[in-house]
Amino acid sequence: MSKIWIKAAAVRALKTCAQTAVATIGSSMVISDVNWVMVASASVLAGILSLLTSVAGLPEVKMAEEFLEE
Repeated sequence: MSKIWIKAAAVRALKTCAQTAVATIGSSMVISDVNWVMVASASVLAGILSLLTSVAGLPEVKMAEEFLEE
C-alpha cells in the first residue's frame, strides 16, 4: 500500500462516516430523539465499508500516480 492510497482511503472513509452521521441524525424529529449509539455504530460501519470498497481501487490514487510518473 502506498502513502497516497492510505491518505485517499482515510479521507474517503472519514467523509463517509460524516455523511452517515448527518443522515442518521437528520432522521430524528428533535435532537433529544437522536439515538447516539446508533449514529456511532452506523457511522463506524460505513467507514469500514468505505475502506473495504477502496481496496478495489481509488480513481484519485490512479491520477496521482500518473501525475508523479510524468
